Parts: sequence; structure tokens; C-alpha cells
Amino acid sequence: MANSSAAPLVLAILDGVGLAPPTEDNSVWLARAPFLHSVLRDEFVEGQPAVRTELRAHGTAVGLPSDADMGNSEVGHNILGAGRIFDQGAKQVEQSLLDGTIWGPAWQHVLARGVAGRSIHFIGLLSDGNVHSHIKHLQIMLEKAAEAGAAHLVAHVLLDGRDVRDGTGDKYVEQLEAFCAELGARTGIIPIIGSGGGRMGVTMDRYEADWAVVERGYQAHCAGTARPFPSALDAVRTFRAEDPSVSDQFLPPFTVVGADGAPVGAMHDGDAVVLFNFRGDRMIEIYRALTETPFTAFDRGPLPADLLVSGLALYDGDLKIPAEFLVPPTRVTNTVSEVIAAAGLRQAAIAETQKYGHVTYFWNGNQSDKFDASLEDYVEIESDRVPFEQRPWMKSAETADEIIRCIHEGSHQFIRANFAAGDMVGHTGSVQAATIAVEGLDVSLRRVFEAVRRASGTLVVTADHGNCEVMVERDSKGTVQYLADGTPVPKKSHTLSPVPFVVLDFMGRTITVNHIERAGLANVAATLLGFLGLPVPDAYAAPAMTVHA
Repeated sequence: MANSSAAPLVLAILDGVGLAPPTEDNSVWLARAPFLHSVLRDEFVEGQPAVRTELRAHGTAVGLPSDADMGNSEVGHNILGAGRIFDQGAKQVEQSLLDGTIWGPAWQHVLARGVAGRSIHFIGLLSDGNVHSHIKHLQIMLEKAAEAGAAHLVAHVLLDGRDVRDGTGDKYVEQLEAFCAELGARTGIIPIIGSGGGRMGVTMDRYEADWAVVERGYQAHCAGTARPFPSALDAVRTFRAEDPSVSDQFLPPFTVVGADGAPVGAMHDGDAVVLFNFRGDRMIEIYRALTETPFTAFDRGPLPADLLVSGLALYDGDLKIPAEFLVPPTRVTNTVSEVIAAAGLRQAAIAETQKYGHVTYFWNGNQSDKFDASLEDYVEIESDRVPFEQRPWMKSAETADEIIRCIHEGSHQFIRANFAAGDMVGHTGSVQAATIAVEGLDVSLRRVFEAVRRASGTLVVTADHGNCEVMVERDSKGTVQYLADGTPVPKKSHTLSPVPFVVLDFMGRTITVNHIERAGLANVAATLLGFLGLPVPDAYAAPAMTVHA
């Protein structure tokens, strides 16, 4: 029987807070965070029994190709909300390459432009991190286009330093240039690099957090007006010489120019563009900048006429972005919030801008619309527009404020919220900043705990993947890697760590852990529905825990 009382079920997703031994670079355990430490470790939390297990949040547990693949916030929230595992991102692309569906109508439209003498531009993250993109997908498309006779192929590359080891951007540029040279030897067509920059300062903004990021990318890729260099490699090396501490992800924008000083890869009327990231959150805004009319986010100047802009994947099905895409999406129905809405229970989703799309679009199975607007409240807290290490607490306090407000209102049966700091600050590579971020989480989570206790509700604490619990690079044997100056190499990417799943129930119920082999994020949704007294769809994975009256 559904629980329609005012006692709320609150899900707190501590983004990027995984479980790892308490080493000298584990910001979770370096932090002065007594409440969070108790939640993660103790049998009782301030006198309240804690029911606890660990969940896998990477690799095949979240639909990625292999267990060497790190999880991320998008697939994590997808699986948390869907209650089952389905092919994600790279795995979808790999399957489409195997069965040939990637070369369907959308690709043929792109190819027709190239064969007719127009340029085909490829924009995306030059990386093998397999989180947003993979360099081999770009290489396969360049090869396919060259073999078909498309003579002018241009890559606009964003450097990573986040999902792969920082400082390796030049290696990926060299790898792509070597591939293009070899392709030219075989086909007579040599693709070129036309522009680029670091992913966090150029092109790859998301959730409209900072349109200036997109503007810098637009000027580099489309207009060809960024700082000029004779080659991408020269740009990267010059930027590093000017600032040896610069991270790949913050490299300034650049445009490659010829001997005459003109850009070699600017966009012109009738060109085609392929956004080759399979993950959509950081491609949506550049797509809009290249296609939207009217467009008010920044002054584009003259937009080339009749641009054909396609994406590797469907980035937003409700907004129909992009209009054409190469790889068909996985359709996800009966997500946990769809089931809750159908039962007539009221729910809220709360996050700051950096993770707002995760607790809404990704949680809801890749759709933007609410299932029942009369029963669902979305709360977005605007993120700070400064480097995250400068304000590492981010909006943890404000996120807690909104959760507590919803609890006090007494009308929401389910409240889900994302605390962004552990992940976003973890990506900076600063142990000190990440430690402060965790301390902010500690204070905020304790406030939520007190509010749930007063409301006689249930608090569930988990994460979507790891990050800030491992802040330095290690080799396959676990040995810390060091820079030339003797300092550890900062780790700015996600991890393969398991994540916590902790339940603090103030309704007097008995809750037991179900011992599931290789339990993962997919086991959360059925657990939540069980706590709410709702039936679990047949397609769901088994619950991680069972509630007993």
C-alpha cells in the first residue's frame, strides 16, 4: 500500500563521494566531517540505527562497455532513476558500429555535403576517457568520410585533462595528426585540425552555466577568430610555455591558420557539422549556437547559411536536440519517478545548476518534461560562476535549505537532491579544496538528517560515482605517481570506487540488506519504491534492501 502520509522519503545523492581506504589523498576521510564519517561507518548515527551496503557505480553495473570504464553523473542518475541496466553512451555507439546503424540517414546527409565539395566539421572532446567521447569514434568517422570522397574534413578538438590524465593533451593531438597523415597516404585526403581549446573554458558549457564558454568555442570553431597558431600542437605547447601550471581542461581557445594568416577550418555556407561527443550535456549549447534563430545568448556575428548540424547521439529527446543524430537512443520508460507520479504521490527534485539536469532529465530516463506537473516540483539553485576550488563548499547549504523547506511544507512524499561539491571540486585536483567541499557536505547533510528525524521520515544517502576519495594518480599496482618536482600527480577524473548506500529510517520499520552479488546503482529504484509501499515494475533489478512493517 502506498505511503501517502507526510513522512518524507529523502534521497541525498552525494555526487562524487565514493568509498576508498583513508589514504593521504582521500578527501572524504581527510575532512573534519564527523557526521558524514558516522553515516559511512557506524552502526548507529546519533542513536539511530544505520542500515548500510556498498554499490557498484561503474562499468557494466551502469551499462558501460567494461569494468575498466569509470562511471559518471549522467549514467549514474540514468540507472538510479531507471532501476535497471541498459546500454549507455560508448556502448551504444559500439553496438551501432557493429550493426552499421550509425551509417544511416543522418550520416548520409552529412556525407552528401562533403562529397558535394563542402567541409565536414567534427567538434568534440579529444580523449579516450570514454565518458563524453572516444577518439576512435572520431577516427572511424574521418576514415569513412575520406573513403567516400569527402575532401575537406576538419576536426575542432577540445582537450580533456579531466577524464584522462592531465597534461596529456598534446599526446592526443599527436595521435590524431598521425592518424590523419596515415589516412591521407591511403586515400589522398588528409583531415586537418581547425581549432580547439580546453573543455572547461571552451565550448563545453552545460545547463547555461556560462555562455561565455560557448562563445569562445563558437569564435574559434565557426568564425576562426581565436588566437592564431600554425598548428594545434604549437598552440598547446605555447600555452604551456606561457603558463606551466595550466591544466589541459583550461587551455585557451585557438584557431589554426595557414601561411596567409587565414583560418584553415572556419565554417562556411552549406557546411556540415558533426558533434562527436556521445554524451549530450556539454554539446547542447554549441548546437544551439550553430542552429538557433533568433539566438540571444551572445553576438554570433554572421552565421553561415544552411549549416547541417548533427550529433553522434540524441542529446535531448524533448527539445529534439539535435534534429539529426547518428545513433538511436535507448528508450527508458517506467522510471521510478514515473511510477511515483502515477501513484499520485508528490515529489521534488533539488540541485544546483551543475547537477540540475541530473536529478531531472537523466533521472527521468533522458526526458525533460515532468510526468505530472501538478505533483512534481523542480528546484534549481544557481551555481557560483567562479572556479570551484575558490568556493569549494559550492551550494551545499542552499541545497540543504531547499530540502528542509520541502520537508517542512509536509506535502512531498519523495524528495531527491544532488549535492554537487564532491564531484565538481574533486575535478579540480586540489586535495585541500576537495576536503573543504566534504566538510561543507558534512554540515549540510547533518541538517537534513535532523529535519528528516523531526518529520519521522526516511533518509537515504548514496552517490552516483566516486571522485574526491582518490585525489592522486596511481599505477595499476596502486603506487602513487609523481611529477618531476616530486609532488603527486593530481587525479581529476572519476574513480572505479564503490559508493555508499545508507538508510536511516525514523518510521520504526525493520530494514534488511538483500545480499545481491555485484549489487549496483540499478538496485536503488526498487528499494525506494519498497520504502514508499509502491509496486515494483517487472523490469527492475532486485531491491538492495527490503522494508518490513
